[in-house]
Amino acid sequence: MAGLFGSALAGAVASAQTLEVRTHVLTNGMKMLVHEDRTIPNVAFYIFYRVGSRNERPGTTGISHFFEHMMFNGAKKYGPKQFDVAMEGAGGANNAFTDYDITAYQDWCPASALPLIFDLESDRIAHLSFDPKMVESERGVVASERRLSEGDNGALLSEQLWAAAYTAHPYQWPVIGWMVDIEHWVMADLKRHFEMGYSPSNAVMVVSGAASFTEVVSLAQRFVEPIAARAGPPAVTTREPEQTGERRVKLVKFAQLPLLMVGYHVPESAHPDFLALQALRRILIFGHSSRLYQRLIDRDQSAIEVKADLSLAIDPTLFVFTCQAKEGGDTQAIEKALYEELGQIQRVGATERELQKARNALLVELYDQLKTIDGRSHALGNYEVFFGDYRKLLEVETALNKVTREDVQRVARKYFTENNRTVATLVPEAPRQEAGPSSTKE
Repeated sequence: MAGLFGSALAGAVASAQTLEVRTHVLTNGMKMLVHEDRTIPNVAFYIFYRVGSRNERPGTTGISHFFEHMMFNGAKKYGPKQFDVAMEGAGGANNAFTDYDITAYQDWCPASALPLIFDLESDRIAHLSFDPKMVESERGVVASERRLSEGDNGALLSEQLWAAAYTAHPYQWPVIGWMVDIEHWVMADLKRHFEMGYSPSNAVMVVSGAASFTEVVSLAQRFVEPIAARAGPPAVTTREPEQTGERRVKLVKFAQLPLLMVGYHVPESAHPDFLALQALRRILIFGHSSRLYQRLIDRDQSAIEVKADLSLAIDPTLFVFTCQAKEGGDTQAIEKALYEELGQIQRVGATERELQKARNALLVELYDQLKTIDGRSHALGNYEVFFGDYRKLLEVETALNKVTREDVQRVARKYFTENNRTVATLVPEAPRQEAGPSSTKE
């Protein structure tokens, strides 16, 4: 099996390392990455704006996510909902997402519709409508999403975890925002956020597919370059102070099953320890042979699911373990077992076999993404924004091979400490019984 696995990876690696990307910077500061691939006659067009919930403040939380909605609600040339109508009419589709650090817009269409994409995108960047009726309509939509999120026990517990783990940095509030803020943004808040966040100089455009570099640059110069640059978001200089003691949060609400989350502060994605932490994550939770699956699900049978999340981040973030207990399960026992397994890694380290499995898993995941033009646009943009240079995408295999067992053990010792962790527990509460009307006999 190892030989077959290695051969499959070798083929994928060879194609990825020859990924050809050309760059151009428009006079208004927008950086462009263009990857030509005529395997199919389509394009995947992304714009990453370096603005997310990290760039908000108390009183405006959730406003970045709000703009993910507003950007589809009309500009000067294309009115409300016409973005989707025009895109679908050309055989294309679109989507968008917001995170702590970015808001990204995705367009997929036949290469023949590329001029239309540029026309649509430039219209809403330059002339987004702030019609009060549309603002209030979308405020209601976002508020509804907020209420729905409050019914998701996992999302609610995660919010409490992050709010407790961060005391200074804006990662402390949820991307969707707090309801009290959603209800009280004013027009001045919206216009200020749009002006700073959606400046061309604050964006990276990525185009992959059946379009030449010359064609893409020409269209960008025609449609996007005339849009003036504006001042981008103020630098986020706040660094979260070192945590010097365990923090705990307990959430008591109706739920079917207990839930445990444990978060540890770790560095940002561009930090040299990031890949070692990603390898450690795979060692702990990837597949049925992983350490936490073996311990919590197979051996102890105390949990029905165990996950570990380490997302891309511009600033120091959290490495979060999520353990779903079985019905009537004991989260204290799960927590104790989790710490024992982490302690074993800290004392003895991982085996070379475990580390190689982690490397393979990371590479398979990456090169599976790079099979499509959509995946390439997404990956190129992520590496440009979060790692500071898209070319680091092509260096992943080399960097992973430099991660050693000692590196994995070192990062486990450094970051998975008692004083550096925040623990959040969901304790199921039985639904309240409504008291029926009392009756008395005469």
